Amino acid sequence: MSVALLSVAAVALDALLGEPKRWHPLVAFGRFADRIEQRFNSGGRGWRSHGVTAWVMAVVPLTLLATAFSWAPYVGWIVEILVLYCALGMRSLGEHVEPVAKALRSDDLIEARKRVGYLVSRQTSELDETEVARAATESVLENGSDAVFAALFWFAVAGAPGVVLYRLSNTLDAMWGYRNDRFERFGWAAAKIDDVLNYIPARLVALTYALLGKTRLALKCWRTQGPTWDSPNAGPVMAAGAGALGVELGGAAIYHGELHQRPQLGEGVPADADSIDRGWQLVQRGVWLWLLILCVGAEFYA
Repeated sequence: MSVALLSVAAVALDALLGEPKRWHPLVAFGRFADRIEQRFNSGGRGWRSHGVTAWVMAVVPLTLLATAFSWAPYVGWIVEILVLYCALGMRSLGEHVEPVAKALRSDDLIEARKRVGYLVSRQTSELDETEVARAATESVLENGSDAVFAALFWFAVAGAPGVVLYRLSNTLDAMWGYRNDRFERFGWAAAKIDDVLNYIPARLVALTYALLGKTRLALKCWRTQGPTWDSPNAGPVMAAGAGALGVELGGAAIYHGELHQRPQLGEGVPADADSIDRGWQLVQRGVWLWLLILCVGAEFYA
C-alpha cells in the first residue's frame, strides 16, 4: 500500500477516533522517559553525555522495534497506519482549541484562561481576552506543525520508523529540552536533535501557511520576524502563520514566574476568538493539501 493511502487512512482514523483514551503509547513512553531521566540526571547533575546516552536508550530500541514490525509480512501496513495514527494529534488539537474560542465568545474569561492553560506552559491566570486568544492561536499554529505536519513528513520520508524516531524525539524535547538548572546540560541533546528533525518540516509548514493565507504578508513576516524568535523552527512557523492570518501574535508572556519579552509576530488585527478558529482551519486545510500532494505524487510515480 502506498504512503499516500496509509497517510489518508491514519488521518481518517484520527478524525474518527481521536487520541486513544485508555492507553496512549506516548503517555507510557513519558513514564519510561521519566525513569531514565531519574537514573541519568538525578538532582540535575547529568552532563551532555548522560543526555545523549539517555536519548539513545529511550528512542533507538523503539525505533528498531517499529522497523521490525513494519516490515512484517501481511500485517506491516496495519502497523504503519496505527503508528502514524498514534503519532498524530490533529483531532485532539481541535478539541483543545475550540473550547477556548467558545469561552471567549461567551465572555467567560475564567473558563477561557482555564482552557488555554491546557495548551500552553505560560502563566494564564491573569491573561486578558486578547492575550488568551493570542496564546491559543500561537499554540494551534505551532502544535499543528509539531504534532501533525512533522509526523506526516517523517512518515512520508521513512514510514513507521521515521514517525517513531521523530515523535519520541519531540516528546523528549518537550520533557527535557528546558534551559534551566535541571536540564541545561542533560536536555541539550534532546533539544538539538528535535531542532534538526523539525528543520525541514517547519519550513514546509511555514510555506503551507503562507500559500493558504495572506501569502505576501506571511512571507514577509517569515523573513523578517522568524529569525528573531528564540526557537529556530517555531519562529518561521508562527511568523508565517500569523502573517497568513493577518493577526498580531507574540509579545510579553510569563513563563514559570518570569516575564519574557518576546518579539512581535505577524501584522494586522489583535488576536480574538476568530483568529483561533481561523488558525485551526488553516491547519486543517494544510493537512488536506499535504495529503493531496502525496496522492498526486504517488500517482505520478506509480
